[in-house]
Amino acid sequence: MKAIKRFLKGEEGVTAIEYALIAAGIAIAIVVVVFAVGRQISSAFQCVADCLPGGS
Repeated sequence: MKAIKRFLKGEEGVTAIEYALIAAGIAIAIVVVVFAVGRQISSAFQCVADCLPGGS
């Protein structure tokens, strides 16, 4: 019982959870940006490739 009370009062677990939530939020933001910008970058590279001699 004392161990449970000590765990609930301890802040090490809370800090680890906070860091995990921050990391998850950053990862989600990166994924959203990559998907949003990825298509635009792909089309820009395709335009450049088409303008080069021998481009497809």
